[in-house]
Amino acid sequence: MLNLAVAIALLSVGNIATLDDDPGHSEHGSAFDSGMRTRPWVIKGIGDTPFPITTKSPEAQVWFNQGNALLHSFWFEEAERSFRWCLKLDKDCAMAYWGLARCGLTWFERGSGHIDDTKFGRYKSFLKEAVKREGTVSDREKMYIEVWAKGFADGVSGRSHKLMELLQSLAAKYPDDIEAKALLGLFSIGEISAAETQKTIDEVLAKNPMHPGAHHASIHNWDEADPAKAIKSCQLYGKAAPGVGHALHMPGHIYSKIGMWHEAAISMDSATRTELKYMNERLALPYENWDYAHNRNYLCNIQEQLGMAEASLRGARDMLASPRDVDARGSDSRAEHEGFKALIRALIKFERWDDLLRPGVVPWADGESGDRRRRPIDEILALTGQGNLVEARKQLTGLKATYEKESDKGAGAESGLMFRVAEGKLLIAEGKTAEGLKQFDAAASSDSFGGDPPDQPWPVSRLIGDAYLAAKNYPAAVKAYDKALLKEPNDGFTLSGLAKTYHAMGDDTKAEIFADRLVYEWSNADPGLRWMSEVKAFGLGKQPVAETLTPERKYDPNSLRRFGPSNWKPFDAPKLDVRDVDGKRVTLNQFLGKNVLLVFYLGDYCIHCVQQLEAINKRMKEFEQDNTVVLAVCSASPAKNKESVALGDVRITLLSDKNHENARRFASYDDFENLELHSTILIDPAGRVRWKRSGGDPFSNIDFLLKQIRHVNGGQRAVE
Repeated sequence: MLNLAVAIALLSVGNIATLDDDPGHSEHGSAFDSGMRTRPWVIKGIGDTPFPITTKSPEAQVWFNQGNALLHSFWFEEAERSFRWCLKLDKDCAMAYWGLARCGLTWFERGSGHIDDTKFGRYKSFLKEAVKREGTVSDREKMYIEVWAKGFADGVSGRSHKLMELLQSLAAKYPDDIEAKALLGLFSIGEISAAETQKTIDEVLAKNPMHPGAHHASIHNWDEADPAKAIKSCQLYGKAAPGVGHALHMPGHIYSKIGMWHEAAISMDSATRTELKYMNERLALPYENWDYAHNRNYLCNIQEQLGMAEASLRGARDMLASPRDVDARGSDSRAEHEGFKALIRALIKFERWDDLLRPGVVPWADGESGDRRRRPIDEILALTGQGNLVEARKQLTGLKATYEKESDKGAGAESGLMFRVAEGKLLIAEGKTAEGLKQFDAAASSDSFGGDPPDQPWPVSRLIGDAYLAAKNYPAAVKAYDKALLKEPNDGFTLSGLAKTYHAMGDDTKAEIFADRLVYEWSNADPGLRWMSEVKAFGLGKQPVAETLTPERKYDPNSLRRFGPSNWKPFDAPKLDVRDVDGKRVTLNQFLGKNVLLVFYLGDYCIHCVQQLEAINKRMKEFEQDNTVVLAVCSASPAKNKESVALGDVRITLLSDKNHENARRFASYDDFENLELHSTILIDPAGRVRWKRSGGDPFSNIDFLLKQIRHVNGGQRAVE
């Protein structure tokens, strides 16, 4: 029997030390029930950032170095896997616990006034364990632990500045420790001038010119301040860590802002392919990779800027077709949201008005306030673009009445801006150009066009240029277009407008300059885009001419195939080779043409497993109606499954997995503790994995499962 005093002491350190005898749960407590639970592998191309620690295991040092390098590129999921393996090798490694804490208490949370226990509790638990073991490490390591303990403590005011000050003290005490300076450079961003921050980053690069964390920090440092100053790090970061999708992605931030759209596309496309290759090889779905959706939306936006409408729309639809769940950083259905934004942005930018209005093209969620506000505005734009001005005016009048009734009639800055744009376009189409331009001017006064990437299709100043061009006020059009290029350098739509405006003014010398730039930017553009066709009709655009801050490579998607696939598709399910209660072999091939809900459970001795299977069994008719079979797999022998009293009444196929061979293939086995896991996996009729969840508890939200199945049934063609 456990000594009471010892039990109290264990409980006092938080969730991580809570004893948990439930089957499938980590013996170390609930903090280890989430996150990666299969063994790591040596990841190549992540950069070299050695970080000496106190450990009994030389191998643990190797894995710690890998985790540290991954953190420099914000690859939190895989960093956690490496640090957890350190603990398997050295269970009292204080710095491994510190590394685990850093996987959740990150640079992104530096500005948080309150670190919510629900989201960050497990990382706080890891940090408590590191603090508990401070006495076993060097003074240098102890100081690292204390930076996080003090900087991420509850109720810290000015957390971001506090973290910077703590890291300044660490770097000052250990001036030869470039890891301390690399962290200081990152956490100084926004707290002091970008120039001062860069001095710290440069000290790191002076010792290690290819330090991935330093180049990463440099890009973030200049991203909003002066993007052009990060070009050197953009050129080197991907070379420093070529195996990390985020390292290939980050230069695209800068290249987009300075109008190097071809280089930006190479960056984002390479990153997308690298991430997809990793996801397919490691059986990860889009919501299990926090950066995938953000990266793919960025690529969609860049492809739009290159006139590649179909490629952009394909990317948006791929995201919308992907599985929905909470991602690794707590965002719900991020790929769906990013895909929706990309779809709307492209349809409006390329004036696909028929598609925007056609039922089923845009997956509007009218019950949500955002879509309820945004949908009528976008439909007014589309109706106006189609020339259906009577219906557009009717809808605008109704929307104004709705706003007047609602307490939130402003509906947010974005909707307010887009509302003014929609009204302005309608007024101009109705022949009331002066009134329409007033609405555009009002919208432009609050236009903070930009973003990560922009949700807005265009800067309002570009629309003003279009309006003045149509009204034959050419000097005003040039002025507006020039403003648009400041907000969105080398924007093809604006270059087209300038070429047409100067041609109308009789200045074909200047018109040719902008036409040639358009031809360069849109060298991969879809055929027949009117913005290009109108310029070509004037005999302009005879040769492509680049106007960029530094020479760039031309974007050729075919040349990037070596990185991996460009668009998400569900990966093939691993091999299933099990035995039924009569000892007959069962494989997934027997169920092609049907969805398979595959449940790895621990056995009928686990009450939670029995409850899960009983809950599924009660809804079996619905699963069958949705073309779904349910297979339940455990390590018990066929005979034992056949004799099961607890599961004797369920209409679920019980299957035997000898020595956990299948569980391991489906990542339903904890390699750290040699422990069976609860897993629920949805496989589509083509034998591809479409959703999964593993952990210490079985998944029993049956409504959610049925919704996922219906999403798969409704979206089969989108991912073919």
